[in-house]
Amino acid sequence: MFEKDIYVRRRAELKKRVGSGTLLFLGNDECGCNYADNTYPFRQDSTFLYYFGLPYDGLAAVIDIDNDQEIIFGDELTIDHIVWMGTQPTLHEKAHLVGVDNVRPSADLRSWLDRSLQVRYLPVYRAEHRLKLWRLLGIMPGEEKPSAEFIRAVVDMRNHKQPEEIAEIEKACDVTSDMHIAATKAIRPGMYEYEVAAIIEQVAASANCSLSFPTICTINGQTLHNHYHGNRINEGDMVLIDAGAERPSGYAGDMSSTVCAGKIFTSRQKAVYDIQVASHLAAVEMLRPGVPFVKVYERASEVICAGMRDLGILNGDPAEAVAAGAHAMFFQCGLGHMMGLDVHDMENLGEEFVGYGGKPKSTQFGRKSLRLGRELEEGFVLTIEPGVYFIPELIDLWKGEGRFKEFINYGELEKWRGFGGIRNEEDYLITATGSRRLGKKIPLTTEEVEALR
Repeated sequence: MFEKDIYVRRRAELKKRVGSGTLLFLGNDECGCNYADNTYPFRQDSTFLYYFGLPYDGLAAVIDIDNDQEIIFGDELTIDHIVWMGTQPTLHEKAHLVGVDNVRPSADLRSWLDRSLQVRYLPVYRAEHRLKLWRLLGIMPGEEKPSAEFIRAVVDMRNHKQPEEIAEIEKACDVTSDMHIAATKAIRPGMYEYEVAAIIEQVAASANCSLSFPTICTINGQTLHNHYHGNRINEGDMVLIDAGAERPSGYAGDMSSTVCAGKIFTSRQKAVYDIQVASHLAAVEMLRPGVPFVKVYERASEVICAGMRDLGILNGDPAEAVAAGAHAMFFQCGLGHMMGLDVHDMENLGEEFVGYGGKPKSTQFGRKSLRLGRELEEGFVLTIEPGVYFIPELIDLWKGEGRFKEFINYGELEKWRGFGGIRNEEDYLITATGSRRLGKKIPLTTEEVEALR
């Protein structure tokens, strides 16, 4: 947790931005994995953490703007809890640490909300929250109507990272860098993906961090979110790693690296890898306040298309290929996303609000996966992660449909069918004049990777 005054200021600012009503914050509960007492690792709701700071299960809170009251609802530990969990501060003592002195039993929450003229709540992402809204407010699951004013206020505050947040994110990024560097040094032909994943996750655990998302460690990089770790790594393979550390405070790091299984990249691997790096560097060069991130995405996509043209896979003007959507044969994912207390920051609040300032997203294949498109502002923390992927099923589909024949040379593309995929990712803070990479540098170019092999 941060100092008390930080949470007090955040709640005061939120009240000013929303203006009226009762703001409801539903904390998370423990969740059984395969039976009630064998739970998944507990993670508090990120917005609850941002405004109330308490990483404990079974809590809820309200901010009654009209009556200027802030209340945490929860229950004190019984002797049964203490026997199994040990002595802890009382809920009143915990609440006092974040500047809240009004604490009430969980059973009082419904009656309190019944007296409120306007209850505002955020989008829910857990079944338990839908059931709580049903019980507390009589809202049937699937019929929730979150408050747009509440969402916009939270998004604008959480999007602009303050110095104490940046310091925590940087620590998470340092550990994330160590995870990737350790993997880059360790990978050898004959290892299994799960052995590399174990090295990655051991680095996080030894730094008192958890994982900010399930680790991707795969020789099949063309599958964008591949969480299977059972393949043997062979000479000539590349291993795509996407992994991040999460600090005890909840702040995340998120980086990707692609490593040759042998000591050096093959000529074919290097040809595509260099295209991905060129795209990455072109995107980083554009990062500054006032630049629409969708333009950064388009520039990164054009660099990939230019590289594919040099390999004979693509024809025509790269900008025209990107405008038409032909780039999505090679670059299906977005270029980056906001990052903070969530590795995809506030994704549950809606990408249109978080990444697009309330404007609609594109529905074009490839471009629709861009989680961030809005104009960049000082204090934003985001990822840069262009990729180049050769997906056999997509090749077959578009070839069969005759799609983008004016741009894609399918005869040449077939020669790359089994290539796989490449992604490298770094985390950046938007500063007043440009950007700053967060965390220790991880290998990016082929030369940097090979130097650690």
